[in-house]
Amino acid sequence: MSDVTRILNAIEQGDARAADELLPLVYQELRRLAARKMSQEPPGQTLQATALVHEAYLRLVGSQDRNWSGRTHFFTAAAEAMRRILIDNARRKQRLKRGGGRQKVGLTDVELAIEPPLDDLIALDEALIKLAKIDKVKADLVKLRYFAGLTLEQAAGVLGLPERTAKRYWAHARAWLYRQVTEGR
Repeated sequence: MSDVTRILNAIEQGDARAADELLPLVYQELRRLAARKMSQEPPGQTLQATALVHEAYLRLVGSQDRNWSGRTHFFTAAAEAMRRILIDNARRKQRLKRGGGRQKVGLTDVELAIEPPLDDLIALDEALIKLAKIDKVKADLVKLRYFAGLTLEQAAGVLGLPERTAKRYWAHARAWLYRQVTEGR
């Protein structure tokens, strides 16, 4: 049993100190996943990778649903937590009271009229929720690839899928999500 799995079991049993032991063991890996994900986000993000890791970690160890079956399950839950944080952040930015739909413009560019693009992240999340109702494994594969930044081989390993099956699922899920997102515009 790895140290992470042992600590996760201790957290599940209610050991309050175990959460303090977990962060140093998983921090670098979570930070790497968050940095990879944040590099895919559009420029001008106010959310940094470090803040994303900290928020995801707090949600994970602070939640009532802390019955992880091991390292793999923990990192899958971390990917889901990061996805939810990014979606919440995108929705918050989109609200009118927070200036949603507006873009920052430098004073030298004042004469330009800029129409902001639709927020594809929210559309993707809505389509991903639909996909999860139809096929949870494919939705989990997308979450691990897109939100956790795992390679196809890594995601297949996490989900216990043969690589060929994962490739087929990935191609199908991408096509299905693309159709859902583009038809919704």
